[in-house]
Amino acid sequence: MSRAALLLMDLQGNHLSQMPDGYLPHAVHALRMARAAGIPVIHIALQLRHGHTDAHPRNKIFGALPPHLFTADDPGAAIHPDVAPAVGEIVVHKNRVSAFAGNNLRQILATQDIGHLVLAGVSTAGVVLSTALQAADLDFRVTVLSDACADPSRDLHDTLINELLTRRVEVATVEAWGHSLDAAA
Repeated sequence: MSRAALLLMDLQGNHLSQMPDGYLPHAVHALRMARAAGIPVIHIALQLRHGHTDAHPRNKIFGALPPHLFTADDPGAAIHPDVAPAVGEIVVHKNRVSAFAGNNLRQILATQDIGHLVLAGVSTAGVVLSTALQAADLDFRVTVLSDACADPSRDLHDTLINELLTRRVEVATVEAWGHSLDAAA
C-alpha cells in the first residue's frame, strides 16, 4: 500500500503577500498534523534561473515577471518561516505552475512509494489546480485541503473547490483530514 505525503506548495513570501489574511495558520496546522502523524512533507517552491532564462516571453505568467523575482537571490522567494522545511524534509523547485514542472518530483514520489498526495498551497487557481489535475491524470490519489489553499479571489477559490475539484479529487478541510488520520491510526 502506497503512502501519503503532504505537498506544501508556493508558500513563499511573494505569493503569500497576495493571499487573504488568516490563510497561513491553516497551512501551519496541516503541516503540524502531518509531522505528528509521520506523514512525509514535501515543500514545493517556484524558483527561476537568474535573468529568467527559463521563462519564455510568450508565457503569460512567467514571461511578464520582473527578472529578479523568484530567483535564488530573491528574499521574497524564500519559504515562509512558519512552514519552513524541517531537517530531512524534501524541497523541490519548479519553474512553472504545476508542482511537477521542471523537476524530478515524480521520481521522488516513486522512490518514496507515495501514491496519495495531500495538497495545500497558494494559489488555488494556480499551483493547486494545476497539480491536482496533473496528479489525478497520473493516477495519484489526491486530497485537496480546502482551507489550506487560498486564492486572491475568494469567489474563484470557492468555485474551484466546490465545483471543479470535487469532481476530480477528494476535497477536505484540514480538521476533517486530521480526523481521518486519527481514525487510520
